[in-house]
Amino acid sequence: MRHPETTVTNKKPINIHSVEELTCGNTFGTFFGVPQPVFDRVWQELSSPKKNSVAYVSMEIGADPDIFHPVQDFLKEKKYTKSTDPNIQKILDSYLQGPRKIPNYSGGLGVLAGDTLKSFADTHIPVIAVSLLYREGYFSQLVDSRVGQIDQATNWSPEKTPTLFQLQDPENPGQPLEITVPFFNEYDHPTEAKAHVWMKMEVSEQLDYFVPEFLLDYSIPSSPPWVREAGLRLYNAKSAIMKANQRRMLGSGILPLTEALGLTPGTIHLNEQHGVTVTLHLILRHLEKTLGKEYRSTMRDEDIMAAAREVAKHIVYTIHTPVKAGHDRFARSLYTGISHATCHHILNLLASDPDSPHEYNFTAFAMRVNRAINSVSRLHRDVTRKQFPDVADKIKAITNGVHHLTWISEARAELFDRTEELADWRNDPGVFARMNLPDEPFFRRQLQQTWLHDNEVLIQYVNNMLSDHRTQMDSTWIDPPNYLSHLPPEDASLHPGVFTVGFARRFSTYKRADLIFDDIPALADILLKKNWRINFLFAGKAHPQDEPGKSVLKLILDNQKELYERSNGLAQLIFIPGYDMRIAKMMVSGVHTWLNSPKRPLEASGTSGMKAAMNGVPNLSVMDGWWVEGYHEGKTGWKFGYEGPLNADSLSEHPDTLLYAEDSQSFYQLLPKVLELFYSHPDEYMQIAVNNLRLNVPLFNTHRMAAEYVRKYDLELPDETENRIKNFQKLYQSESSDPPEPSEYSAS
Repeated sequence: MRHPETTVTNKKPINIHSVEELTCGNTFGTFFGVPQPVFDRVWQELSSPKKNSVAYVSMEIGADPDIFHPVQDFLKEKKYTKSTDPNIQKILDSYLQGPRKIPNYSGGLGVLAGDTLKSFADTHIPVIAVSLLYREGYFSQLVDSRVGQIDQATNWSPEKTPTLFQLQDPENPGQPLEITVPFFNEYDHPTEAKAHVWMKMEVSEQLDYFVPEFLLDYSIPSSPPWVREAGLRLYNAKSAIMKANQRRMLGSGILPLTEALGLTPGTIHLNEQHGVTVTLHLILRHLEKTLGKEYRSTMRDEDIMAAAREVAKHIVYTIHTPVKAGHDRFARSLYTGISHATCHHILNLLASDPDSPHEYNFTAFAMRVNRAINSVSRLHRDVTRKQFPDVADKIKAITNGVHHLTWISEARAELFDRTEELADWRNDPGVFARMNLPDEPFFRRQLQQTWLHDNEVLIQYVNNMLSDHRTQMDSTWIDPPNYLSHLPPEDASLHPGVFTVGFARRFSTYKRADLIFDDIPALADILLKKNWRINFLFAGKAHPQDEPGKSVLKLILDNQKELYERSNGLAQLIFIPGYDMRIAKMMVSGVHTWLNSPKRPLEASGTSGMKAAMNGVPNLSVMDGWWVEGYHEGKTGWKFGYEGPLNADSLSEHPDTLLYAEDSQSFYQLLPKVLELFYSHPDEYMQIAVNNLRLNVPLFNTHRMAAEYVRKYDLELPDETENRIKNFQKLYQSESSDPPEPSEYSAS
């Protein structure tokens, strides 16, 4: 292993000699980020008559350029800050100075989509992505200690955001491209909506490939008011019809978009069922092709089913949740008012729900029309097979991953760069499985130093936040969301090196964010017994219409004072408002353990814990989702809570079935062991961190996950790309075996 002052580079040199060489374009505009030959090669692949590419469809895509920015890194490395071309100078200023927020995501599903597309770019898989552009984002979160979460529209400017470009109309230079999206109504004729198109270039780290993400912007004057309103905010659930229309805007826009751009995807990958109405359009097209223009009056049920079988050959579907609220259902009477009789006929056959005969179930629709279905973990596969027994044989597991280049902290990345045994880790996360360190104690010490640095960064951020909140009390009506903000700074500052627990995710009741505070006296007694200090850092948002989720968030705020006082200040519970990807990266690398406490088996996968593991941070988790596969018999962290069989009770989200008492007691039994290890046996704790690098980084990365998806895509790839994909496929086979039979309870 090389010493700290020696750097081993993992990047291949890119042959770019001036900033102007990063300018590229075609008839749809001028872009920036890859050389023109790279742009031409990728666009040619995506528009090939062989249809050798994939359209990845997601309601949300989290790909902020503020925590993964290969183009910006390249500009800074080469010190490209000036250009004689004023247009390029404007782009340079944008890339180097921001603003950098693209708030078109709500949480795990969207961030996973962004990570997936980054790995498609890194591994040179021909993919386009399709989503919507929400001019008010998801929502901006304020938190008041008395009120709880306060929702506000997000203000952001697509026009000023680096990596985001508005496509131009080839026939009208200087004018934005405007596509027409037909929506059929109850009168059996189309209502036309209009959309502008934005493209985000998801550029590979080496700037030698990119995946274009196309975002449909319906919030333009030429669209009807109901379309403009539905397109403003992600997951706008103001009404059922608005929710249904937003889904239609995604699914119905896919074919007009690809045809307007001349793109030819042979496979459509639905990242959840939100865009499933694209299959409705494909079925209608197939019926017209086979039966003629009068197909509506002549088609039979068997014609529809035959068309669905043909369309299914082009659809891959990923289901992400067993929770009922995540499966779109719409009243049949509602759909009568927004689509024509032929659509109803198709939906009656393909979207029926035996448990709710008056509704269309769009998850069931997606389950029935596809060539491949995958869950997002092995345990989730087993749950989904029970929920959808009619297609159980088709449901396979592809366990989620995260983009290692995005989520490994800069300090850890620098350590890995200078570790000879990890050469090429940026290109191949599998090297961690093969690392043979001649001086592992030295590596552990180096890892410990980088961890301390990241912990200091996180703690400093929290302390600055608390200071800002104290100022807020004098200047705004917001009552800060932290008890410590009301105490003098000398009594209410966090300190680096104190055992820090991180929890950050969407606030849904089944995720049980407040589980470990179910018995605060018991928790405080654990700390008082040995004078152990502990920080609990919590963050996350509840959907604006999720009142129970908001109540859980408010409980976190309400527990702060009691926990602090009962523990004599040993325990400090902090809530960090405005959770986003930048805060997430600080947390997953700066805490000492990552807490996950859902009711098993309702967490389909979970990816925040994977991000922590990428940094060596152990998980402290219920055996749900990915952790069943990432636990490795205790080598990478700890488990607690109920591990019983999958049945109707385990799948229930009713408050009486959430097992608070049982699982919190299991946590209290485990916590002293973790604290003892951290404070009294740091070498053993660091060994768990190294185990995470060896055992979990090679498995739970999106390069491996993308390689598993490629098996479903039926693509012809160049030999070099094909060989690389096969190597990633060898890292892990999600479907290879079942998890072992669990015991009833565990605290180990």
